[in-house]
Amino acid sequence: MKILEPLSLLCIAGCGLWVFLGTPIEREMGFVQKIMYLHVPSVIVTYTGFFVTFACSIAYLWKRDIIFDQVAKASAEIGLIFCAMVLITGAIWGKPTWGTYWVWDARLTTTLLLFLIFAGYFLLRTFSVDREKEARLASIVGIIGFMDIPIIHKSVEWWRTLHQPSTLFKAEGNEAKPAMPPELLYPLLGCMLALLIFYAYLLCLRVQVEQRHQGLQEILAQEKGA
Repeated sequence: MKILEPLSLLCIAGCGLWVFLGTPIEREMGFVQKIMYLHVPSVIVTYTGFFVTFACSIAYLWKRDIIFDQVAKASAEIGLIFCAMVLITGAIWGKPTWGTYWVWDARLTTTLLLFLIFAGYFLLRTFSVDREKEARLASIVGIIGFMDIPIIHKSVEWWRTLHQPSTLFKAEGNEAKPAMPPELLYPLLGCMLALLIFYAYLLCLRVQVEQRHQGLQEILAQEKGA
């Protein structure tokens, strides 16, 4: 974890300079298009965070090992923050593009639903008294919540929507080809990598905090019992 902190900060700073100084101004949308370099990577981190929650929730229900629940909770917390960033940056991007901050578009609505599901995930944890019951119920919500992500991803194909299709790649014949020129694609991929490294750092840090909190709770319970 020690190397992840400086590495993530260095990557984020480097990508920031790359985006603002090294990428061209998009002809139709202008400078506001640069928010793509935060919006799209935030989507990737959101998906990653909730996938880790999904996988660890299944692992907890199978093994009943508390470490899986701790990782699931930490990853869901990070995923929820980045999901909020997706909604906020999407609204900022939508105003000059669509003329409004919000429309009840299929992709926007299903993304909002994802945010609300995982907000409920933490409400459930807040009001639960029994730790094992909390972990079990939260795991079920984490698994169900993740099922919304394939719907979000495919929504632009299943319904008529204002949201643009895949930003990164498009299918041509039997091949997937870049949907944008290299001078836009490479910085975007770099930003995605930088935020994924930052996610890994936050996950390690948050799991460590959760483990210490759990240890403290056990010590307090033992002292209370004594």
